[in-house]
Amino acid sequence: MSDVASAHWRALGTSVDLLVHGGDPDSARDAVTELLDAVDRAFSRFRPDSELSRLNGLGGRPFVASGLFARAVESGIRAGRVSDGLVDPTVGRAMRLVGYDDDFSRLGSRSEPLTIHLEPVSGWQTIRYDPRTRTVRLSPGVELDLGSTGKALAADLAAPAALDAGGASGVLVSLGGDIATAGSAPAGGWRILVAEDSATPADAPGEVVAISGGALATSGTTVRRWIRGGAEVHHIIDPRTGGPAQSPWRTASVVAASCVDANIAATAAIVRGPAAPDWLTGRGLSARLVALDGEIVRIGGWPGAPR
Repeated sequence: MSDVASAHWRALGTSVDLLVHGGDPDSARDAVTELLDAVDRAFSRFRPDSELSRLNGLGGRPFVASGLFARAVESGIRAGRVSDGLVDPTVGRAMRLVGYDDDFSRLGSRSEPLTIHLEPVSGWQTIRYDPRTRTVRLSPGVELDLGSTGKALAADLAAPAALDAGGASGVLVSLGGDIATAGSAPAGGWRILVAEDSATPADAPGEVVAISGGALATSGTTVRRWIRGGAEVHHIIDPRTGGPAQSPWRTASVVAASCVDANIAATAAIVRGPAAPDWLTGRGLSARLVALDGEIVRIGGWPGAPR
């Protein structure tokens, strides 16, 4: 992809990669930066002034959301519904209880003991949301976390924003492995290294796939892990227990029409465990699952031979 300009930086506590096919890459980057700043103000869990933090602190009182935050809430509710509750936006309290209460870059430096109290989450059905007035109400004690679907939504919004601002033929945006595209792909498609760590250089050895459009998301348990009080935990919560998912899969990658849909399916596959291959197949999704022992299971037309 010699005719594609690229940029790499960090935002929202993760890596940002922007590929621009034709057009003005600087304008495209400015558009993505502006969008991600708005996302951070709307649904960051680590900003006390974000809309999400203010909603979580209201103790059950109603909150009128901005248009952007409303879309994030709607995506979270939809995730709960289509995943049979396995990807649930009401895991905010559970996230805090397992120690994910700060930006991930700072968790590794903390060593205080951690006592984990596991309890099932309240569930997405407890969210009261009126789309006409964009009013959200949570039951007392319930906390939202939109980190998973929110990051995917940000990628879905950033790609067309970059396309329009830069006048490009095509754009790819990756936010920590949540990848969305807009416009036309370069010849041969967008070539993507499928890696467990989104920080892996794009030219590193490994399996490469190409997509001509749509989105690809990867969820996994190997990167965002931390140790507190001698306990090793990760960030994918099983809503049925309130604790980190105990799964035979360490990574799941899924292709879908939108990054939100791909992320929902990838995260649900980790939580669903042994039943994930049949569940993904039944939904006609292309996916790649990596087992704890490194065995790879490819589903729904995912290319079978590493290149």
